[in-house]
Amino acid sequence: MAEEPPNGQPGAEALLKQRDEEAARLRSENERLKERLKQLENMPLITIDRLVAINCLRLKTVAADVKVQRQTMTDFESFVKWMTCNLSGYARYIEAGSVAAGFAKMLPIPYAGQASLMTRFVSQGILSLNASSLAIERYLATSRQFVDRVDAIDSSHPNFADVAGAARFADEQLLRDMTDLRAKLATAAEISTSTLSFLESLQHYIGATDEYWEKTKSILRHGEAGKKEKGFLSESIQSLRSRAGGFNGKLERFEETAGKDMPLVKTMGAYNELIRELDPKVAAVK
Repeated sequence: MAEEPPNGQPGAEALLKQRDEEAARLRSENERLKERLKQLENMPLITIDRLVAINCLRLKTVAADVKVQRQTMTDFESFVKWMTCNLSGYARYIEAGSVAAGFAKMLPIPYAGQASLMTRFVSQGILSLNASSLAIERYLATSRQFVDRVDAIDSSHPNFADVAGAARFADEQLLRDMTDLRAKLATAAEISTSTLSFLESLQHYIGATDEYWEKTKSILRHGEAGKKEKGFLSESIQSLRSRAGGFNGKLERFEETAGKDMPLVKTMGAYNELIRELDPKVAAVK
């Protein structure tokens, strides 16, 4: 019969068994840790350099769109200036239409029947168009600065400070002027659409009755001169329809790129904040 170990201590056989069990447990834990390490090694990790590269790529994408937008600014400016000059020329039709509105209810005349407000329509329209011209000038200047900053960034080795600075400029200045320009150009489009609708309805009314000429002979000429007036009105409508159509088409494409780029610019700011959290060394970079 085996002798019991003194003081209640486990025997040699029991110790060996405990050690074997502990060794087995450690081997199992070691294998589990090795497997977990392999899994971690195979997991895609986003590094700071990768985040900077992503923002750099997004900057290049936005800059490419901005370059295309800049090519249309000349067309926008040309249309706005043309519309500004011609709106004054259309004033006599709007005034005559206001007089006729009292007996021609079908005419979609702004402030119909209110001659004093008619003058305000033209003057406010011209002010709005002038504001559009200023917005175009601002965006041309801001977008030029943005494109220059982005073009100076080396895509193969982007520097965080340069990328972060360009992204901040895009968020704080480019988007501000882009948003203002979108609003101003939309107003210009509304003015041209309203004016075209009025002139077309006026032309239809003139062709259907002589009452317009009788009511407005103090404003527009009648008789032989009236025929020339009708011809001029027709030419004005065709010209406005053509130029407004081209303007609206370019404006639609501008809206598409602006709508796509604005969220990209906003996400770049979030990426820059994440980079600062991951690396204290870049936290102070402005």
